Amino acid sequence: MDHQSHFFAYMYRLRYIKRWSLMRNVVEENVAEHSYHVALLTHMLCSIANEIYGRGVDTGAAVSLALFHDASETITGDIPTPVKHHNPGIVASFREIEKLASDRLTGMVPEPLRDLYAPLIAGKSGGNSELNKLVKAADLLDAYLKCTTELSTGNREFAVAKKQLETKIAALALPEVDYFLEHLAPSVEKTLDELSED
Repeated sequence: MDHQSHFFAYMYRLRYIKRWSLMRNVVEENVAEHSYHVALLTHMLCSIANEIYGRGVDTGAAVSLALFHDASETITGDIPTPVKHHNPGIVASFREIEKLASDRLTGMVPEPLRDLYAPLIAGKSGGNSELNKLVKAADLLDAYLKCTTELSTGNREFAVAKKQLETKIAALALPEVDYFLEHLAPSVEKTLDELSED
């Protein structure tokens, strides 16, 4: 009998890893949901890049990176940003822990598939930093949308986080992100009745 791989068992456990654990949440969010949303956002950003700005972005490769961008958190858990970025020493230590977790998860992939999954789990795009930047933008946008939806319910817990994310998003200077924020983001905080009126 072939050796069993625990890779998918671990990936499916992403649904148990809570995000925003230090904050009061109106709607709880887990890492599996977040990964799906980041993949959706990455697909849209790539589509905007290609169809509106005439760029030749590899959408499939970017979406694959997005799906696995937080895979190691199935082992490490979601370390809150204020903890992770408290000082350079903690950041460096966390990066090392993240690498060890990625290596462990990669080791669970069946050998014939390992070379395919290793760069995805490690978050490497084969030297294409443009793809990494779009996935990073999607990651920040998902956090931004979380903040706006929480604020729209009256939960001020996310007010400072939203301002910090706006600064990070602006620093990316990506026209695809600006297009998304102008044309697609505003309706996310609307109620179902408000959406149905249009």
